[in-house]
Amino acid sequence: MSPLRTESRGIRRVAVVGGARIPFARSDGPYATASDQEMLTAALDGLVERYGLQEPGAVGEFVAGAVLKHSRDFNLARETVLGSRLDPRTPAYDIQQACGTGLQAVIAAANKIALGQTESAVAGGADTASDAPLGVNDELRRILLAARRARTPAARLKALAGIRPRHLVPDIPRNAEPRTGLSMGEHAAVTARAWGIGRAAQDALAAASHQRLAAAYDRGFFQDLVVPFRGLERDQNLRPGSTVDKLAALKPVFGLDRPGATMTAGNSTPLTDGAATVLLASEEWARARGLEPLAHLTAYETAAVDFVRGDVAEGEDGLLMAPAYAVPRMLERAGLGIEDFDLVEIHEAFASQVLATLAAWEKRGLAPVDHARLNVAGSSLATGHPFAATGARVVATLARLLAEREGPARGLISVCAAGGQGVTAILERA
Repeated sequence: MSPLRTESRGIRRVAVVGGARIPFARSDGPYATASDQEMLTAALDGLVERYGLQEPGAVGEFVAGAVLKHSRDFNLARETVLGSRLDPRTPAYDIQQACGTGLQAVIAAANKIALGQTESAVAGGADTASDAPLGVNDELRRILLAARRARTPAARLKALAGIRPRHLVPDIPRNAEPRTGLSMGEHAAVTARAWGIGRAAQDALAAASHQRLAAAYDRGFFQDLVVPFRGLERDQNLRPGSTVDKLAALKPVFGLDRPGATMTAGNSTPLTDGAATVLLASEEWARARGLEPLAHLTAYETAAVDFVRGDVAEGEDGLLMAPAYAVPRMLERAGLGIEDFDLVEIHEAFASQVLATLAAWEKRGLAPVDHARLNVAGSSLATGHPFAATGARVVATLARLLAEREGPARGLISVCAAGGQGVTAILERA
């Protein structure tokens, strides 16, 4: 039998053509009754309209995900396609890696384009903290399953007779790590202590995030990136008047088990609803449609840390510190240093986490990051953080920022994620 014939097309450059997202909203606000699918469809339709993707076969694939998912959303990406203006014959699949979901979706789509398996793809994510799924009490679930398995009506009634009032209390989702029982904020407080991150620096970073996001909106930067949804045209969490003095008046909400707590609602990301998408393509696909790429995705890296023992021992490997390892590895492989980047985008889960990451990079031999190059159009502290949407938001924002610059430019992306994971990437514009 003759061997299977294959054609080597080499690794192709992957273009970031553009992005579209809906304004992010605080949980239990304007999007309180909007599902992940509804929000993701709105973001996708905005992208389809902006880049003329309605014709059959325009997009090779749609990759997206959500962290807080109802069972009905088991096929979220595909159902989103079917409810959108995209060709219903577009394949789609879900992906999930906590807060790294949006960036991992971009990476998954980019890999197929780079390998020549598709010419274009859309990646993204959505999350709603307002419409979080409520699980059936586990004891009640077992009773109901036993009743379903019963072979006679009498046996079924006997099983159902075991239901007690306590079984009617639902299992409400908790923002806590299963291995430790600590919330993400409590983990971040441990890390802040381990790295000696002070309150003033956190408040300064948070105030800058709001001020820079406001400035970006005012100059029309988001005109091509944000599509109105349910009456919102800007991110609802944005506070243009945020200052260090105002933030300093807030009381700490995490790390209260020790003196000197520094983390407040103002320097932490709020629970948020929203969705974001990114259009990726080969250069040939973009050229054929007269679209100039904003930037190219040239490298990416993931990492994970043992945060369970790390945080329990108050070591430096906290829950959100995986980018401290992913970025140095990625830069070594690419032959680059921090000084080679014009812009740096670090997802702001907490101001303390951003500052701890910067300190960790320096400890591992990287040059200090100039804060004038850091999150120059604001980030999650100001926009909010719908978990699976953040990566796509960051990619589209950074690509647009690079496209604004004269001449070649390079940007770094760092996203921390629950479970002690991190997803990082490099965007370049020639």
